[in-house]
Amino acid sequence: MIGWILPVATILLMIYFSLSTNAFLTFDNLFAVANQNSATFVVAVAMAMLLMSGNIDLSVGSTMALAGVSAGLVFNSAGFWPGLIVGLLVGLVVGLINGVLIGILGFSAIVVTLGMLASARGVALTLAPYNVFGFPEGAAALGTGKIFGIPYLVIIALLITLLVMFVMNRLPAGRHIIAIGVNKRAAFLTGIRVNRTVMWLYVIVGLATGLAAIMQVTRLNSAPSASLGLGFEVTILTAVLLGGIPFEGGRGSIWRVVLGVWLIGVVKNGLTLLNIGVEISGIVTGLVLILAAALETLRRKVLSSTS
Repeated sequence: MIGWILPVATILLMIYFSLSTNAFLTFDNLFAVANQNSATFVVAVAMAMLLMSGNIDLSVGSTMALAGVSAGLVFNSAGFWPGLIVGLLVGLVVGLINGVLIGILGFSAIVVTLGMLASARGVALTLAPYNVFGFPEGAAALGTGKIFGIPYLVIIALLITLLVMFVMNRLPAGRHIIAIGVNKRAAFLTGIRVNRTVMWLYVIVGLATGLAAIMQVTRLNSAPSASLGLGFEVTILTAVLLGGIPFEGGRGSIWRVVLGVWLIGVVKNGLTLLNIGVEISGIVTGLVLILAAALETLRRKVLSSTS
C-alpha cells in the first residue's frame, strides 16, 4: 500500500494544478517541466545506484558549479567541443577523487563529500568570480534544440535513464551494487570487488554531474559560479529518497526515482504558475524531503510488524 503513495500523490498534484491553472496541463508546459529537470534526472539515476550500494555523495551541487564554470570558460575560449570535454572531465576527476578516498581508502563518505562540496564551490568562484555567458552556437543548439518537437536535453535524460535501468535490471553489475548495499562483507566473500565497485560508482556520479552541468549551462546560456547547482544535492536526495532508496542502501527502483524527480518538478512548476515565490518552493522541497524520510520510517515499521 505504501508503495502507491508516490504515484498517487503525483497524479493528485497534477490534477490539482491542472484545475488551478489552464497553463499547466499542456504539452508545451509538460515538456518544459521535463526540460528544466533534465539535468536532475541524469544525476538522480546515477545517485540512485550509489545510494543502493550504501554510499552517498553530498558534493554534486558544487561539482556542477565547477564543471559548468570550467565548460563555460572553455566554450568561450576554444569552442563547444573542447568545453564539452572539459566539463565531463572535471566531473569525472571530482568523482574519481571521491571514489578513491571513499571506496579505496575507506574514508567517511559524508566527510569527504562535504569537504568536496565546500572546496569545489571555492574553486569555481576562484575561476570565475563573475557570471560566464555568451556561449558559441553549438552550446546554444544543445541547450535549446529539439528533434520532432522533443528537446535534446530531454532525449539525453531519457537515454541515460534507460541505460541505468538496463544496468540495474539486466546486468550482473546491478546485482553486485544491491549486494554491497545489503552486506559489504558478504558481498566481498562472494567475490564482488566491493572497493573498486564503490570507486566506480562515485566516478559515474561525477561524470553524470559533469554532463548535467553542461546541460544546465547550455540551457541557461550562462554559468554563474555562485548560484549554479546551489541546493542541487538537496533536490537529488529528495528525489532518491522519494524513490524509496534508504540511506543504508540494499534496494531501490530507478523508475520510482524518476517519478520522484517528476514530482519535484511538477511542484515547482505548479507553484510558479500560481505565482507563488521561489522561497515557498524551497520550503516545499524541504518538506517533501522530510516526508520522504517519514515514509521510509513508516515502511520499515509496517514491514517489521508483518514479519
